[in-house]
Amino acid sequence: MSETMYKRILIPTDGSDVAENAVDHAMVLAKQFDAEVHALFVADTDAVHYALGTEQVDRIRQGRFPEMTELREDAEAATGYVRERAEAAGLEFVERHAGGQPHNVIADYARENDIDLVVMGSHGRAGVRRALLGSVTERTLRSTHVPVLVVDYRAEKE
Repeated sequence: MSETMYKRILIPTDGSDVAENAVDHAMVLAKQFDAEVHALFVADTDAVHYALGTEQVDRIRQGRFPEMTELREDAEAATGYVRERAEAAGLEFVERHAGGQPHNVIADYARENDIDLVVMGSHGRAGVRRALLGSVTERTLRSTHVPVLVVDYRAEKE
């Protein structure tokens, strides 16, 4: 196995426990390969389209959430968790907030940034699972030719 197998690892995150568990796995690989870590938060514009006006949806697609405090806070917290872990490990870090259909944004980002590996949770905040995988994860697998490591999360029983 080449020491430079993974130069850039993308971690799409929504800040959920499932996503944070995927971050833990990604950091082990990133540290092993001294890879640059990319954290990507995607606001699903399909999910918010009807509640917001066209101008606000366009801003979200551009990754600008200035007047949408809750959305901006969610994005910053989600990618901030990845940043903290990457900095603690001494790894280079890139952060991006975007809007659109998550699977398409993830696939486009991976292609445009020469990502070698995508590491993501099996399902996100919605908690709804489609068969075995969440719909964003499932669609991402079909939308990109970059290898995707899907990390499952099993909550401990109380």
